[in-house]
Order: sequence, then structure tokens, then C-alpha cells
Amino acid sequence: MSDPGVPVVEWSGSAQPDAPLVVMLHGWGETETEMTARVPSLPPGPAYASLRAPYFQGRHRAWFTKGQPFTTTAGWFEDWLDSIHAYERPIVLVGFSAGAAFAGGVLLLNPRRYLGAAILSGTLPFDAGVETPTDRLIGKSVLLVHNTADAMIPPELLDRAWRYLTGDSGACTHALRFEGGHGVSEQAVVALGHWLDEVLVK
Repeated sequence: MSDPGVPVVEWSGSAQPDAPLVVMLHGWGETETEMTARVPSLPPGPAYASLRAPYFQGRHRAWFTKGQPFTTTAGWFEDWLDSIHAYERPIVLVGFSAGAAFAGGVLLLNPRRYLGAAILSGTLPFDAGVETPTDRLIGKSVLLVHNTADAMIPPELLDRAWRYLTGDSGACTHALRFEGGHGVSEQAVVALGHWLDEVLVK
């Protein structure tokens, strides 16, 4: 099994230790830098932490690796939160593609710790042993953004995530579909900004 190693993080936004924390989780073929580049289009006020995925798959960074249980990487992630003393801070997860699956899995494992998650062009880690019970996410806010021509993720997985997050999960889910392929469009960034404003003002 691979050792996740020491987390690598790019910080932006507020430097106040009690500011709401938005954790940005990049997609396949990206790094933390691409997520940081989206922060100027998002609301001021929170602290934004763009985290680098801990594993390599070929030349790319990945949130999942063969033979490593999802709970191991989720534990690594929450140990990092503990290390930055995030116990009392409101925390929101924002993931794109593979980062969206990781964000959704972390939220499902420990929903009490997070206000919610934004799932951008992604699904949930259905094959990683993370359970999706009825009403698991009651009281949590979810932004779900899918694109009509996404050729990266199998349609059945996108549909399954859509059905669960808008139904049995119990989450307060704002679900949107935009035209286009796999990626984070300007429309998605605008929607994310509005959602963050609503969730962090509650």
C-alpha cells in the first residue's frame, strides 16, 4: 500500500483562523494549482485550501489508489484538518471530477463535520466501500453540477449519484445540468459562488 505522505496545500482567501474553510479538491490530470486559480471568482471571506491528491497513477495525481481503502485516505484527510485546528470552523468541501467523488465520500463517512459539499462534474465513490444509506445527509447542503455531454464518467454513475443526492440521501441538494463536456464551466463557477454564499451565511 502507498503512504499518502505529508499533505501539500495552497492557501488563499482569508488568513483569519476562525474563517469558514473551503477545501478544494482537484480532478484527474489537475493539481491544487488549478483549483486555486478558480478562487478569485468565488466569494471573499472564507479561507480556501487547495489540497494536492496524495497518490500517483502514472504521471497524474489521484485520490484513490489500488489496494488502499477509502477510509485510509479519508483518515489522512481528517488528520490534516485536525492538524490545522479546524475543529470549530465551518467546513465546506468542493470537488471536481475525482475530487468530487472524494469529497462526497468524506461527507458520507463523517457528515457531522461538514456543512456540505459541491460535487462538480462528478459522482460518488460507489465502488470504494462507502455506504449510501437513506437519510445519511439530512441537514447537509449539496451542490451537484453535471454537464450534458460528459464523456469522462459513465452515465450510469452520474445518474446514480443524481438520484441518491436528490432523493434518498436526505440532503438539501441544488442540482444543475449545463451544456458541455467534462469540466468546470463559467456557469458552474457562478453557481458555486452563489451556493457558497448561501451555505456559509446560514
